[in-house]
Amino acid sequence: MAGTRGYVNRRLHSLLGVVPIGIFLIQHLTVNFFATRGPEAFNAAAHFMESLPYRYVLETFIIFLPLLFHSIYGVYIAFTAKSNLSNFGYFRNWMFIFQRITGIITLIFIAWHVWETRIAIGFGWAELNYSLMEGILTEPFFFWFYIVGVISTTFHFSNGLWSFFVSWGITVSPRSQKIMTYASIIIFLAISYVGVRTLIQFAYGI
Repeated sequence: MAGTRGYVNRRLHSLLGVVPIGIFLIQHLTVNFFATRGPEAFNAAAHFMESLPYRYVLETFIIFLPLLFHSIYGVYIAFTAKSNLSNFGYFRNWMFIFQRITGIITLIFIAWHVWETRIAIGFGWAELNYSLMEGILTEPFFFWFYIVGVISTTFHFSNGLWSFFVSWGITVSPRSQKIMTYASIIIFLAISYVGVRTLIQFAYGI
């Protein structure tokens, strides 16, 4: 029973990392990217998302609860899973290590980002607009904190896609797994560009 429960938890952990969390990540990066078109474009996109019906229900069941399970179980995996990196040093073993490291960094980053934005907005300490992120990211420490956090998050998601496709039996053959490796690298570079480009816009207005 314990083995079966662990198998189900890992599959659920993998699934939630892609659906819905991964989809939300892409959506969040896309909305933020409107900042590159100027404050008005970002404010309009952000306010549209803020005005969605049943927003709190969607946030609770589509974002926060899946993210909570994924985070807690991910920390458990990070501190209990074993790698054969010292024996083999294969590319995938390095990806295994980086996945765990970026998972912890991503958890810290998201917790701070939620506190600094979503919770602050909920308590009325801040308003969701371009100026909020501009004020945060013009501070050099927080700019680089966000750079590291965003890149860790995009890597964790992109590399996690490879594990998802393997664990769910979508890529079974070595060739399909190799193709998925290249695909995950392309996805990582693409969404990292979107995230970093947005941060540069907020921080430097370029």
